[in-house]
Amino acid sequence: MAQGFGLIVYPVRDISSAKALYGSLLGVEPYTDAPYYVGFRVGDQEIGLDPQGHQKGSSGPLPYWPVSDLKQTLEQLKSAGAQVHQDISSVGPGRQIAVVKDADGNLTGLVQGM
Repeated sequence: MAQGFGLIVYPVRDISSAKALYGSLLGVEPYTDAPYYVGFRVGDQEIGLDPQGHQKGSSGPLPYWPVSDLKQTLEQLKSAGAQVHQDISSVGPGRQIAVVKDADGNLTGLVQGM
C-alpha cells in the first residue's frame, strides 16, 4: 500500500515560467521536460507541471494516489460514491491515470505505473 500521494500535478499557463519557479523551489532539474509535461522528482515525490491542466478542468494542484490496479480501484471508488472526472488514459510507457470526484467536488487522481 502506498504511503501517500506520489504525484502532485499543477496546472500552469506558462510552462517556462513555472519550470523556472519550481526548479528553483525544489532545487533540482526536471527529469522530464516536454512541451506537454515537466516533471521533477524529489525523493519519492513527483511534482508535475501540466500546461493543459486548466483546459482539463483543474483549478489547482491535483494529487495522484499510486495504485497497483487502476481499473479495479476506479470501480471500487465508483461503488463508494465517486464520480469519474477523467477516465483511464495512458500518459507514458506503462503509466496510466484517472481522476475521480467526491460528493463535494474534490478531485483525486489515481496513477498506475509510478
